[in-house]
Amino acid sequence: MRIGFDNDKYISLQAAHIKERIAAFGGKLYLEFGGKIFDDYHASRVLPGFEPDSKIRMLASLKDDVEIIVAINANAIEKNKVRGDLGITYADDVLRLMDIFRSMGFLVGGVVITQYSGQADADVFRHRLSMMGIRSYLHHPIADYPFNVAGIVSEEGFGRNDYIETTRPLVVVTAPGPGSGKMATCLSQLYHEQLRGVTAGYAKYETFPIWNLPLRHPVNVAYEAATADLDDANAIDPFHLEAYGESTVNYNRDIESFPVLKAMLERIMGESPYQSPTDMGVNMAGMAIIDDEVVKQAACDEIARRYFWTAAAVQRTGLGEEQVDKLKLLLNQVDVDLANLPLRTAALLKEETTGGPAGAMRLPDGTIVTGKTSSLLGAASSLLINALKHQADTGDIDVISDAVIEPICHLKTAHLGSRNPRLHSDETLIALSVSSASEELAERIMEHTGDLRGCDAFFSVIISSTDERLYRRLGINICCEPKYEGHRYYHK
Repeated sequence: MRIGFDNDKYISLQAAHIKERIAAFGGKLYLEFGGKIFDDYHASRVLPGFEPDSKIRMLASLKDDVEIIVAINANAIEKNKVRGDLGITYADDVLRLMDIFRSMGFLVGGVVITQYSGQADADVFRHRLSMMGIRSYLHHPIADYPFNVAGIVSEEGFGRNDYIETTRPLVVVTAPGPGSGKMATCLSQLYHEQLRGVTAGYAKYETFPIWNLPLRHPVNVAYEAATADLDDANAIDPFHLEAYGESTVNYNRDIESFPVLKAMLERIMGESPYQSPTDMGVNMAGMAIIDDEVVKQAACDEIARRYFWTAAAVQRTGLGEEQVDKLKLLLNQVDVDLANLPLRTAALLKEETTGGPAGAMRLPDGTIVTGKTSSLLGAASSLLINALKHQADTGDIDVISDAVIEPICHLKTAHLGSRNPRLHSDETLIALSVSSASEELAERIMEHTGDLRGCDAFFSVIISSTDERLYRRLGINICCEPKYEGHRYYHK
């Protein structure tokens, strides 16, 4: 797999740039941390070479200067809002994040519950935090936020919020997801620091869009694809262009809110340190791209993935057709023709020649292998075994005997009530592990599951949620033709 991004250079540049921004504000900086602080798989897909944990590793290089605040919206607690990628509530994710930060040796200053107006579930969560010895703080709704600047920057606005006591030069404000109040938390802290005679500044760390890449660069278009459900759009930053005569890229919400943010900074600090949304950012990802053609291709692949993910979701839920339409436009902008995608072509051809669902996977050396549905194995299972056999260089031989597979199939249909006797991919790996106890070849194949991390797979039908989960756990990027194998109304 070709590399287009220098991860070590990025970590070094990013840490140095944040240190410079801390110094520019006299030694105290509140950093709004957008996006995923770790497990950033979108960035690793569109910037080959970017490690999913790059941002947390970068912060770890500044660990002695870092204090972390986690923000969560009281309304998200009240509504039991769930992270779609993890399947856990925002409240539980706060605790997960804190566990990870503490395990890495970071100082976690506490949790701020934003938009608090007496929500009962928020009170329960706060009591839960207290029982765990975790400090929590309350920030309240402010009338006419963010437009009533005079009211916001006053005793009746930010002044009503709890002041979060921090001790480190760099205070990172992060959250389980968007809409958690990270920016308002930072600005509220600036207000309270000024009252206490402490000089402090604010900056924003958001990886995408990458400000020093062209507006229609595939990496930036891929960001629009990733946020199609939020209706985000990239744009030239008009404030930066006016102030410096330099064309940079930002996204619509930051551009739209900048005049109000600038007015708040002027009221808090006396004058705004920033003339544009781009000024606020500290992202150095664009400086670490070492092969533009590689990242362009990777970003085009990601836009296609987003299209198929969304189209499949529409089939499952009946919602999101407007997002599919937007993604079609983005595909046209980067000249991606879905009919010419090699993996899709291979999977659909395999389906046509075998008469059943099929899949294709591109392996690390560029080889494309396929898998078909059989009487004992589903397409996902067959493809997984074929990929592992290629990586282990075993040739086209059976590695799991029918004597191992058939009892599992019988168990599923005769005792567990399944209508489908074929093995899912997780069951296939169990069968392979059973075989490895007596078959050296099966054991050798099992050792290559890690080789598939980062590979792409395409299926001619929407695969089961069981197979999808297993593939994702293996780190395989999967896409499916937006259709089901059968004609039933209910699909599990």
